[in-house]
Amino acid sequence: MSLTLRSESACRWDLVSLGEVMLRLDPGEGRIHTTRTFAAWEGGGEYNVARGLRRVFGKRTAVLTALADNPVGRLVEDLILQGGVDTSLIRWVPYDGVGRAARNGLNFTERGFGPRAAVGCSDRGHTAVSQLQPGDFDWEAIFTGGVRWLHSGGIFCALGESTPAVARAAFDAARRHGAVVSYDLNYRDSLWRSFGGKARAQEVNRALMGSVDVLFGNEEDFSAALGFAVEGTDHTLAELPSAGFRRMIAEVTAAFPNITAVATTLRTARSASRNGWGALCSVAGELLEVEQTDVEIYDRVGGGDSFASGFIYGLMEGRGPEWALRCGVAHGALAMSTPGDTSMASLSEVERRMAGSSARIER
Repeated sequence: MSLTLRSESACRWDLVSLGEVMLRLDPGEGRIHTTRTFAAWEGGGEYNVARGLRRVFGKRTAVLTALADNPVGRLVEDLILQGGVDTSLIRWVPYDGVGRAARNGLNFTERGFGPRAAVGCSDRGHTAVSQLQPGDFDWEAIFTGGVRWLHSGGIFCALGESTPAVARAAFDAARRHGAVVSYDLNYRDSLWRSFGGKARAQEVNRALMGSVDVLFGNEEDFSAALGFAVEGTDHTLAELPSAGFRRMIAEVTAAFPNITAVATTLRTARSASRNGWGALCSVAGELLEVEQTDVEIYDRVGGGDSFASGFIYGLMEGRGPEWALRCGVAHGALAMSTPGDTSMASLSEVERRMAGSSARIER
């Protein structure tokens, strides 16, 4: 089975992402609990993929989300516009002046350094996007207008009781109109903890897998979010044997034969500032690996999303799974060399990284 994409000329968007976009507040080199200043960014697991594809790879993307209509929401919109992502599909929810009915999510993130791990503290309860209903978007109009690829994931589906049904409605419409569907498992314990835990996460994710063409995860997602154990690993994830991941991927594709491609990043955190970084994928039964090499980390958040956007770009452009996998790994490494959830890399930098170029200064 291979991926079949709608023609570029027949579609308004190359990719649309369904998910939350939060305001990220970053204390820079400091700590959340001691800082006096924050830098503001936008970010969200599903959105980051759309932004990377637009800003780095030049594809036409949009985001399906909801924001409370207040100055914070308009700041998030402004940041999205700076990344070139189409905002016409945002659902604006009236603001009650306090946020009792609906509000916008905040994500406080510190980068970590050396022995001090990165820390995330999200403030995202009762957000506008968490209350979306399947009927809040005109799915037929969106997909008739032309979408080549739809991307969503486990973060969006953990936001509220109704968000899995929204994802189901989007996936059904995408399949009716011939769009490729990708899904990033992106397990977050903080989101599922009061929402049924791992058992509920696995129930929700498994129910959606029959509509997925391309599946993403990391070294813990497939076990926690989908229920597929990786032989040879434990809760520390200090060892990531590729043989165990290869067997796990084979089990996933056997359980869900509709999935054409499965890709997982492999990260060994030697410290907050230095990680082993690589990836594995299976595309139409062909298993490929980019072995881990050590990379210097400035800000690890969003590295997996940047891997996904690079991998998707390779498949979209028909460059083949091996090129797509190397592109994803290279883009993820570059994204983690700069602050913020989203990538500041260029396509030429990604290609140079893929070619094994050094970090010598360019003049």
